[in-house]
Amino acid sequence: MSSETSAPGPSAPSTPSTPSADPGKWLEYNRANWDERVPIHVDGEFYDLASFVAGRETLAEFELAEVGDVRGKRLLHLQSHIGTETLGWARHGAVVTGLDFSGPAMAAAASLAERIGVTDSRWFTSDVYDAAEALGGEQFDVVYTGKGALCWLPDIERWARVAASVVKPGGFLYLSEFHPFGNTLREEDGRTVGYDYFDASPQVWDEPGTYADAAAATRENVTVEFNHGLGDIVSALIAAGLRLEFLHEFDKTMFARYQVLEKRDGFYRLPEGMPRVPLMFSLRASKPA
Repeated sequence: MSSETSAPGPSAPSTPSTPSADPGKWLEYNRANWDERVPIHVDGEFYDLASFVAGRETLAEFELAEVGDVRGKRLLHLQSHIGTETLGWARHGAVVTGLDFSGPAMAAAASLAERIGVTDSRWFTSDVYDAAEALGGEQFDVVYTGKGALCWLPDIERWARVAASVVKPGGFLYLSEFHPFGNTLREEDGRTVGYDYFDASPQVWDEPGTYADAAAATRENVTVEFNHGLGDIVSALIAAGLRLEFLHEFDKTMFARYQVLEKRDGFYRLPEGMPRVPLMFSLRASKPA
């Protein structure tokens, strides 16, 4: 499943927009949707691969500070999409592995790695729930994920167990993600609570285009997404045997999720003077040595 600064997840919880769609086929729908959008993302302005190849940074400043020095460390990016963030870590010295359920995304990531000369990167096509098996039981110093990854997964406890299993003793998981409270806010003003924070039912969407190009012609438009509360995410990681080192919340986000947001300092924020709400969060959870 795909991540990047990208996959924002549902704009807000909703009743299913495609009543005939079967939420039980979430993996089939979501993979077809992402497979179709890979070439749009590779060729489009949103990911701007030309500037990435030229050296553009793809990781947020707070991520670099919170993860710390990765030189010589083995880093796994779960749900890595076309690899721009994965390869961003490689540019900071990590030996990187990307994993995503989209075969076209992994092919695009491998091609991008070749273009920038990251010859030791590896790319695995796998559903994230099968990551441990796909990686042959390999474990990593750093497991990185987020920014639109968790909304594609129905079972957060299972995700946490898998993520913890690929962290080596003494290593850590780092998650940088859109805050689930954002799913409760109406797009029009970004301040009105209009949706149920605790609604864990599948959200079925049937929407053409992509966050990277709303006008793109697409056919595989059905997706199934899931809301996970902050407490559920943290508790799942602790239950999986990881030790929470920190949990940070931010009043900024990576995209114009609500019409009222203003871009300042490279992020989107509510206008000055408005009460602030959490729009992103990050956490680091380590595995005892």
